[in-house]
Amino acid sequence: MKLIMKHSKLLLVLMMILSWFSVPLLGKGVFKRFLPASLFMSLIVRIVNYIAKKQKWWWWYETLHPRLSGVIPFMLGPFLVGSLWILKWTYSKFFRYMILNLIVDSMFTYVLVYYLQKLGIASLVRMKKIGLMYVFTILALLLYSFQFVKEKISMKEYN
Repeated sequence: MKLIMKHSKLLLVLMMILSWFSVPLLGKGVFKRFLPASLFMSLIVRIVNYIAKKQKWWWWYETLHPRLSGVIPFMLGPFLVGSLWILKWTYSKFFRYMILNLIVDSMFTYVLVYYLQKLGIASLVRMKKIGLMYVFTILALLLYSFQFVKEKISMKEYN
């Protein structure tokens, strides 16, 4: 564990880069269809992280660069790529979408947050895990809503 703690920056970089190795498996059409919503979600995650820093909901101890937040590797890696995959598997099946998000968000909240804290990368400060689950649920609803509106606008333009 101490060896991993010593290389936590490398772990963050690997997590970000390895996520992108799965993108070619999505297919070009799926990537183009869901990328705007995933980028929107990344922007929203960045905004939420800014608010969280001000409110001390959570804290990132490890960063890739002193001027960058520790959330950047998550935002540009697993969150962005994960949004693409979740939309691919579940879009137009809202109940399935919410269940999959609940499973993924629970794994992050109740498993990964523990290891992030143990590795000295991040920890919850003034927010309980259930509060983080509420934040993730709101983010999931925003992601789906953005894609839904985008698809409706695309349909009107196509017709």
